[in-house]
Amino acid sequence: MSSEIIMELLKEAKRGEKKARDELVSLNLGLVWSIVKRFNNRGYEPEDLFQIGSIGLLKAIEKFDFSYDVKFSTYAVPMIMGEIRRYIRDDKPIKVSRSLKELGYKIQKTQEELTNTLDREPTINEISDEMEVPVEEIVMAMEASQSLVSLNDVVYQDDGSPIYLIDQLNENEYQENLLHDKIALKEALSKLDRDERQIITLRYFKDMTQIDVAKKLNMTQVQVSRLERKVLTKVKNLLS
Repeated sequence: MSSEIIMELLKEAKRGEKKARDELVSLNLGLVWSIVKRFNNRGYEPEDLFQIGSIGLLKAIEKFDFSYDVKFSTYAVPMIMGEIRRYIRDDKPIKVSRSLKELGYKIQKTQEELTNTLDREPTINEISDEMEVPVEEIVMAMEASQSLVSLNDVVYQDDGSPIYLIDQLNENEYQENLLHDKIALKEALSKLDRDERQIITLRYFKDMTQIDVAKKLNMTQVQVSRLERKVLTKVKNLLS
């Protein structure tokens, strides 16, 4: 297809024409695949990288700057590669221990039993009380047992066309950076030992004062303060 037609499709897509955007995506799927091939033997499924690359393609369509006076493919390549590289850089899976998996299974059984007893979904605190396991460990086990989803999963289906997860992604740069920060923070917290993680959880997720934390952990406020500074430094180093 000629560059003139491509440019016209880009203008229509930027005006919100979904048909033009879809046509541009269809015309450039081969480009995404050609870039995915450059990342062979990285331990990732090509289909997964293709989905990530497709997000880069959509961003290239949305952010294309006509003042650059370049072909769309020339502009799109670094956007697609950048999205895949960012994914590989940030994707550092947290290995789930056997004990955490077993706890997750027990939580699921307890959750089902409490649901039948209470005739409603139990709260985290209720599960914690029933199992006599700290809330922090319950939350960790539940998050670790969550399954991954595909960008092509249908999130809503009515009489019309299905809405896919990829359609719900917020392209706002701030939201994207916030998501990456959350992923990095979650990974950093997973590398803390139990006491360190408990300090952070109580102080920053439950908004407890150092005095309250000291009472709960049978420590002095000075010890909590010293340990908190140490843990924050450790988290900062992990994030950097």
